[in-house]
Amino acid sequence: MLDARGAAVPAVRYWGPDLGDLADADLAVVAAAPAIAPSSPDIPLVPSILPTPAEGWTGLPGIEAHRVGMPASRSPLRLTATAVHRSAPAGLVVSLRAHDEHGLLLDLDWSAELTVEGLVEVSVSATAAGEHPVALGRLAARLPVPARASDLLDFSGLWAGERRPQRGPVRDGVHLREQRQGRPGHDAPFLTVAGTPGFGFAAGELWSLHHAWSGDSRIALESLATGHRHLGAEELLQPGEIALAPGERYDAPLALFAFSGAGLDGLSDRFHPYVRRISPPTHRPVVLNTWEAVYFDQSLDALAPLVDAAADLGVERFVLDDGWFAGRTDDRRALGDWIVDPDRWPAGLHPLVGLVEQRGMEFGLWVEPEMVSPESRLAREHPDWLLASSDGAVPPTWRWQHALDLANPAVREHLLAALDALLTEYPIRFLKWDHNRALMAGGSAAQTRALYALLDELRAQHPDVAIESCASGGGRIDLGIARRTHRFWTSDTNDALERQSIQRFSSILVPLELLGGHVGAPRAHITGRTHDLSLRLATALFGHAGIEWDVTRASDDDRALLRDWVATVQRFRPLLHSGRTVRVDADDDASRLVHGVVAPDRGEAVFSLATTAASRVSVPPPLRLPGLDPDRRYRVALVPLGTPPRAVQDAPPAWFAAGEITASGRVLAEAGIPVPLLAPEQAIVLHATAIE
Repeated sequence: MLDARGAAVPAVRYWGPDLGDLADADLAVVAAAPAIAPSSPDIPLVPSILPTPAEGWTGLPGIEAHRVGMPASRSPLRLTATAVHRSAPAGLVVSLRAHDEHGLLLDLDWSAELTVEGLVEVSVSATAAGEHPVALGRLAARLPVPARASDLLDFSGLWAGERRPQRGPVRDGVHLREQRQGRPGHDAPFLTVAGTPGFGFAAGELWSLHHAWSGDSRIALESLATGHRHLGAEELLQPGEIALAPGERYDAPLALFAFSGAGLDGLSDRFHPYVRRISPPTHRPVVLNTWEAVYFDQSLDALAPLVDAAADLGVERFVLDDGWFAGRTDDRRALGDWIVDPDRWPAGLHPLVGLVEQRGMEFGLWVEPEMVSPESRLAREHPDWLLASSDGAVPPTWRWQHALDLANPAVREHLLAALDALLTEYPIRFLKWDHNRALMAGGSAAQTRALYALLDELRAQHPDVAIESCASGGGRIDLGIARRTHRFWTSDTNDALERQSIQRFSSILVPLELLGGHVGAPRAHITGRTHDLSLRLATALFGHAGIEWDVTRASDDDRALLRDWVATVQRFRPLLHSGRTVRVDADDDASRLVHGVVAPDRGEAVFSLATTAASRVSVPPPLRLPGLDPDRRYRVALVPLGTPPRAVQDAPPAWFAAGEITASGRVLAEAGIPVPLLAPEQAIVLHATAIE
């Protein structure tokens, strides 16, 4: 509800549970002026859509701007509303003017659009309206949240350990998350949620924010002692980074706000259909990626057996990872020289691609276009293209590479030509697009917009090529780049235990089919842990499934189980890639992770139970399966994946030995079914089908 009465700058007075059709008297109650606080401005304080000190606001300002070459005026920046109108199909647009004591600075447009999925898209733009250039320091999208939203959840993490939840009470002050990497980063807040105390996956009122932006950002939950509380997001701008010439326009990145009255799963119910709508459509074949199979040891002789083994398993897309281009014998050289290595591939990639296609698979390729190795032909020929000092010392190399200046048109033209040449010469259907270092060189605003432009132009030239957003794994997962890519590499770790948690929380925002997950080798490459094949298969089933393992070294038994698993992926793919994701909150036995996907018509569902540690109890609680139709009956059957899971007790429940059980959806959701006491790091998968 936007209050646009009178001459003041409009203010959002309410967003949250649907209030239905309101009578005028009800509207007046919601928009009633608050009390005037003691020792405060002598007017009722209702923060506007872009609050500033000029209206008596002492919190974070919604906008900061001044004339280039002049000190900031001692008179606060003032905003004046010039128009408010509705926009189709369900939005509001407010036009404002920003001025100081010297006159007009900016024309502003603020809009809030209620999407069909129930998200609120807030966008803000600024145009230099006077005769002088204007430096823009801040332009934020923010919405108020109520006092009862007193629990705070967002995320942090690190490489190979993304999406670690952090939670606590909302306190006075600012919970501020600034990302200064030129990408969201592995420690990105990802989704910021303020909710009623004790909220979980299935219950609680939540007000949430996601910044749909792939560059530097500032996300805040601000709670003032006055009782005002806001969620806000903005691009983090460096001093002087945005200086608008007269008539020039700046569009702030989109901020997405969502309310749920049904816990975190309710947020997924809003975000998932939205992401499915904005993400480019594509098919999602079972993948085999070569990285953890061969690393840099590439040749036709080395890869031909892997191609044959992948095809025998039923793999549908074969992806050649890092190491295929000239001089790339390790990760310290040759990045940026996107020419096929003539020593290892004397006939180019044609023999390998031909073999892949002969075996009925698509071919995919790894690239990292935004980066360059100092030891490369490109860096030697164009040192001025690097976002680094002339001696290459500042910023320091990161994974032995620097970033290229994508804002330089010559750089963008070079990259587009190099990628176009590869996609024209070879029938490549997939690019794993990596980004293995933080920018650390300023200019994130121009760099990110140039990346978007590069991706948009490449996709226009090659619309049949799917692109994966990878940034050392999950370092760039956001809904800005989701409009331009078809898949995310969720994490560089294929350790199934780590992946259980990473995928659980990543999928609150992003639907499973956009989250790549692979079956790794028995001994995880990054953590060194060893897991049963059943846990690895069950974990990788839920997502865009693939394999990252030298399966030529796998036993005949393991290859047979992998072949069956690929068939299972293909069987359940339509459900897993279109259904509703549900999760069960941890009970007293927090070692169990339970989640599932329910078909839109609730006619079937697939659920997973995974154990992360030894149980604290000797008799596990019944397994609850939420999301089904309470008035229909379901047959729940075990899905065989790998060897049977190891159990601690000698006698599992009778139905478990039989392999299936029948119950109503209400019983399955509320009472649950008995399950065996599984050993640590085990998993079972269940398929529920409605009995008509």
